Amino acid sequence: MVKPDGVQRGLIGEIIGRFERKGLKLVGLKSVVPSKETAETHYAVHSERPFYPGLIKFVTSGPVVCMAWSGKDAISVARTLIGATNGREAAPGTIRGDFGMDMGYNMIHGSDATETAEFELGLWFPEGLMDWEQTITSWVYE
Repeated sequence: MVKPDGVQRGLIGEIIGRFERKGLKLVGLKSVVPSKETAETHYAVHSERPFYPGLIKFVTSGPVVCMAWSGKDAISVARTLIGATNGREAAPGTIRGDFGMDMGYNMIHGSDATETAEFELGLWFPEGLMDWEQTITSWVYE
C-alpha cells in the first residue's frame, strides 16, 4: 500500500514501476481513503503501541493506493524493495532508502508474511484479485 505521504509526494508511479521492473505481477490495484474502521482492522496488531492513534490518524488522512503483487517469493522480494522502516536507515536503492527521511512517514506498507498478506488482501480486496497471464514471465524466471 502506498500511504498518504507517498500519494501526496507523487511517488505512486515510481513505486509501482520498481515492483514491475523487478518482475512482479500486479494483480490488484485501487485507490481509497481508508475508513477509521478499516485502518484499525489493518493495524490491529499495533493497537497497544503508543504510536497507534497517530498511525490511524495518518493512514486515514488521505488516499492510499492498495496493491497486490504476485511472483516467486513476492513477499520477501517486496520487503527488500521497500527497505527498512526508518528511511534514514534504509539502504540506498530501496524505496524508503531513496525517498524516506522518517519513521512514521515511510510511504509504503508491505505484508511481512503469507498469513498477514492473506488477511490484508481480504481486507483491502474483498472482491478478489485479477488472474491474468503476464507474457514476460518467461523472460523473468528460468
